[in-house]
Amino acid sequence: MGLLQSIVARLLPSRQPSADPPAHLERGRQGEELAARFLKARGWKILRRNFRGRGRGEVDLVCRDGEVLVFVEVKARADETFGRPSAAVDKKKRLLLSRAALEWLRMLDMPDVAFRFDIVEVLGDGEIHHIEGAFSLPKPFHY
Repeated sequence: MGLLQSIVARLLPSRQPSADPPAHLERGRQGEELAARFLKARGWKILRRNFRGRGRGEVDLVCRDGEVLVFVEVKARADETFGRPSAAVDKKKRLLLSRAALEWLRMLDMPDVAFRFDIVEVLGDGEIHHIEGAFSLPKPFHY
């Protein structure tokens, strides 16, 4: 190993690939899968999973509910010890979701389409709650 590589190896922590992802990430992935199945069973079309715009925002599921475009945030929790999962969709999270949603709409050349933001809560016991129209496009955004 050369001198530079030796220095870098000492300064940067070793990043061994983990065999199992952390429990909260695995719960989130499973929650998104359950939410997608739940919405499909209701006749929704899943257009994209984990859409990430150019900014930091990400939409878990971009869907069509009939003629309405729906941006869905999935929140999965083992239980309600710390409150409802939807409570984690705070002002900051709504701004990030809005940025990503507007990026999706820009990619489509800003179509004249109805859209909304929903939240799907998935609890560890398999319970699913769907909150339609959970929030509106916050200020300063407009469409």
